[in-house]
Amino acid sequence: MYVADSRASTPAASAEGTARPSPAGRYRTAVTPTVLALGTVSLVTDVSSEMVTAVLPLYLVTGLGLSPLGFGLLDGVYNGFSAVVRLVGGHLADRGGGRHKWVAGAGYALSAVCKPLLLIAHTLTPIGLVLAADRTGKGLRTAPRDALISLSSTPGTRGRAFGVHRAMDTAGALLGPLAAFLILRATVDGYDAVFTVSFCVAVVGVLILVLFVPGEHARTADAAARPTLRAAVGLLSNRDLRRITVCALLLGLATVSDSFVYLLLQRRLGVPDRWFALLPLGTAAAFLLLAVPLGRLADRWGRWRVFLAGHGALLLTYASLLTSWHGTALPYVVLALHGTFYAATDGVLMAAASDSVPEALRSSGLALVQTGQAGARFACSLTFGAAWTLWGDRTALSVSAVALAVCAAYALTLRPFREAAV
Repeated sequence: MYVADSRASTPAASAEGTARPSPAGRYRTAVTPTVLALGTVSLVTDVSSEMVTAVLPLYLVTGLGLSPLGFGLLDGVYNGFSAVVRLVGGHLADRGGGRHKWVAGAGYALSAVCKPLLLIAHTLTPIGLVLAADRTGKGLRTAPRDALISLSSTPGTRGRAFGVHRAMDTAGALLGPLAAFLILRATVDGYDAVFTVSFCVAVVGVLILVLFVPGEHARTADAAARPTLRAAVGLLSNRDLRRITVCALLLGLATVSDSFVYLLLQRRLGVPDRWFALLPLGTAAAFLLLAVPLGRLADRWGRWRVFLAGHGALLLTYASLLTSWHGTALPYVVLALHGTFYAATDGVLMAAASDSVPEALRSSGLALVQTGQAGARFACSLTFGAAWTLWGDRTALSVSAVALAVCAAYALTLRPFREAAV
């Protein structure tokens, strides 16, 4: 159901439907049941995935003895391989007549199946294959899921809708590392226990999707024709969408992955291995607190401004890690800035891109932007891991900071002109 449809039926509406809805009515219809259901799915699924993500850097580097270059390769696979299939997932959802739920469900199921496979993968190649399959599932589900959020919201409330979803998603990201930490402390074979529990939680997320997320969305006249792959690629002829895609790609090239940020922070502060899994909690907490306020700010102030301001927070994160300051507040500052970056960019980027994509191709259009960003972050993980191996962590991060500043300055000149009417 669209928010606009539900507003027309609020008690404050007059018989002619011209009266403004009451504040209570506006609050109730700020986000739709579809957004809340998808948020619940993402919350549960993120508990599962972040349990693995929280321990994976330490498991690979300390447990299996991988070099920074080897870890950079696997981290690039983990975060960037989904770029290969995001377009496929987006196109299948649109091509299937709006069956976004089922394409997303296939992606969630594939990622769930990969969790127990980590129990038998102990060398670089099989671990890489398992992580590639897991990210294939993420690539399949992301664009259809975000299309459902966009299609169930009005243009003026998309920033808030994505903010609510990302806040619920991040609640899972907050609980996942905490669960991993508790499991590691309570069990002998800690990593195996983490992977097993992660699989069980992921199955619950798939069941919630199947049972509670609507299978179809309302369709308009422009969605009558079956979308083609040529039409999806042709979306780049849209000036605003092309600019958004180029900016997401350029800024992604200078976005150091979360895992490297946590490894850098651990080395700066000498954090014991047993506490490493708690570092993502700081990022998740800031993301959770700021996702909805920054989503609402993006609706009012402009999504592009908030998006670029978020990259300013990321630049400050790099600067904090590069300073000689070793105060007790350093980890709180770094993780708070890191979470602010995600709150100001993740959902806001999708809300901005939705303004330039027709409904019939919404999933494909969002996948184009996501593909550019994911591919760029894949390249960044590879190059950052190589630079760390060759020159050291500080030099590698300094180069990334300079690159981010240059890309952000260029992105200022590519601001899309179209903003949703609020």
